[in-house]
Amino acid sequence: MKVTINGKRFEIPPGKTILQAAQANGIYIPTLCYHEKIGPLAKCRACAVEIKGNPNLVTACNTPVTDGMEIVTDSDRAVAAQRFVIDLALSSGNHDCIICEKSGACELQDAAYFLKFEDKDFKKGDYPPNIDDSSAFIRVDHNRCILCGRCVEACNHIVVNGVIQIIDRGFTSHIGFDNNIPMGESSCVQCGECTQVCPVGALTSKKSIGKGRAWEVEKVRTTCPYCGVGCQLELHVKNGMIVKVTGVEDGSPNKGRLCVKGRYGYDFIYSEDRLTVPLIKEKGTFREASWDEALDLVAKKFKDIIKKHGPDAIAGVSCARSTNEDSYQMQKLFRSVLKTNNIDHCART
Repeated sequence: MKVTINGKRFEIPPGKTILQAAQANGIYIPTLCYHEKIGPLAKCRACAVEIKGNPNLVTACNTPVTDGMEIVTDSDRAVAAQRFVIDLALSSGNHDCIICEKSGACELQDAAYFLKFEDKDFKKGDYPPNIDDSSAFIRVDHNRCILCGRCVEACNHIVVNGVIQIIDRGFTSHIGFDNNIPMGESSCVQCGECTQVCPVGALTSKKSIGKGRAWEVEKVRTTCPYCGVGCQLELHVKNGMIVKVTGVEDGSPNKGRLCVKGRYGYDFIYSEDRLTVPLIKEKGTFREASWDEALDLVAKKFKDIIKKHGPDAIAGVSCARSTNEDSYQMQKLFRSVLKTNNIDHCART
């Protein structure tokens, strides 16, 4: 389909919305509630645009493109509507970007920057601290929540846990968990999908707080080692250390989704309790040994057992906290060298 956006002609595949068409061609339209995998919610109204021949503004996230459509995203009327919504969002809550964990990756901040906010028309209200710190891995700051509804949709329809909902109406509206109880007391499984889709700093991963800003980290893509699904991860690395893990949104099979282990089970890497040298037990007590001594001992024991009882007398369990490459080599060792299929993996435990 041939469409015009801000005076420029584009060819757009059928079935696309105005927002998708604009994004595909590098044209920014402010939006807060839209997320590609959640779909158009049309709740925030920040993506208001004009269509030639239509007397009313339309929301770009849920308006399909039609052939010959002429769209204006930056007209005075459209920009005034966009500014109105962003102004309200900035005024309702404590959006203190200087200390916010989301700074540099915040979609409200992006929209305010794009619309050149210097002064707000609405006076900021008085919001006393309202933080739910009860859960193991997720921090909830209600004063940074803009009630976009993304976390509700993600929890109910993406990971299908059905924990998050919007409680009350009007000024007292807020996200709640189960029957409006603290997150830590709810049936939340701490998968962290809500933190993945939150456009602001309302839902953040506790382990990452204070560890690095968005522009300080390098993202490294890898495969989660914990089970055989093969979820795609992005490791957020600062100074050679992992400070955060997120799912790869366009990566199969998980499309951004992760379980609690994949998203939060990484800090064991830096535990001071990890072994640094092999240990051999003699008379009930462990002593440190060299790698050569330890490997020679294991090889001798294996050979003796196989000679006496056959290869199926040996079994191996590969650790889910090791790398995928190590697990691959482990099963290769048992199947090809030791000639047994008794090899398993601890990801289920």
